[in-house]
Amino acid sequence: MQMNPLGRTGLMVSELCLGSMTWGSQNTAAEGHAQIDRALERGVNFIDTAEMYPVNPIRAETTGRTEEVIGEWIARSGRRDAVILATKHSGEGFRHARGGAPISAETIPGAIEGSLRRLRTDHIDLYQFHWPNRGSYMFRQNWRYDPSGQDRQATIAHMEETLEALQREVARGTIGHFGLSNESAWGTAQWLRVADERGLPRVASIQNEYSLMCRLYDTDLAELSVNEDVGLLAFSPLAAGLLSGKYQGGAVPEGSRMALNGDLGGRRTERAFAAVDAYLGIARRHGLHPVQMALAWCRTRPFMTSAIFGATTMDQLDLALDSTAVTLSDAVLEEIDSAHRTHPMPY
Repeated sequence: MQMNPLGRTGLMVSELCLGSMTWGSQNTAAEGHAQIDRALERGVNFIDTAEMYPVNPIRAETTGRTEEVIGEWIARSGRRDAVILATKHSGEGFRHARGGAPISAETIPGAIEGSLRRLRTDHIDLYQFHWPNRGSYMFRQNWRYDPSGQDRQATIAHMEETLEALQREVARGTIGHFGLSNESAWGTAQWLRVADERGLPRVASIQNEYSLMCRLYDTDLAELSVNEDVGLLAFSPLAAGLLSGKYQGGAVPEGSRMALNGDLGGRRTERAFAAVDAYLGIARRHGLHPVQMALAWCRTRPFMTSAIFGATTMDQLDLALDSTAVTLSDAVLEEIDSAHRTHPMPY
């Protein structure tokens, strides 16, 4: 398992990150613990979660359960030092527990304390803002994204205040480093500028959606990412399971994400299935498993720090972990480029 630098933090994280958003809904606590054990055995040292997890579906009675599952593993195993732990302040997404209060200097301390309690740890290695208060073009909102109503002055003031609050948490030892999620190039640049000018916590990473099917990052954030040492933590690198091929031909496997969330968060479109066919054809022609091809391709990207994948079975977990042994040939990469030009924005 290759290790990559997490921004300028000095931490090294595995090229694959174990996602956890199914633990407590689609997966039991015991299954989550088994996944952690197997991933660590295979060289993964990075786990990502969020205070609002699990999802599929999001329910008041399970909100926060995923962090509790991880905390139970930490308490049982005593292996806190074996993992770099990332979680998120979900702001308005945490509607079942804080009433959906936005991310602010006032909510940060309580959100961190809640995560620490559920995780059964005294510190969080990477503390991320799940999405910007001002809104985001992620989750298929890019088609009608309009930032013209934003208040720049208020946005900058928010950045200053929340970075100061994070600095206080760093001083207390409750968090180590700061990351963004579902952010834009302009937003990330402003977070960096404010941090540099005022000596406040610097953005270490950006967790945005990225896969063969969703490549907004290529022209939006790639240059900033490389030049500013703010690497991508790619979520949904398998396009919510579409790239596995399991949904082709109208199939909806029992217990799958599509069975629980019919449109896969807006990803289920006719154009998406056509694009998947193209990528499945490439994998078939070159004797590759499409899941491993998709994850191996992520590793080729110059801005990639780690690809976050999730699994609901141990077979799925092992399949993803085995992708680290796959190296894509130039011929495969050329065919992927051609497929992308034919199917540039399939959902």
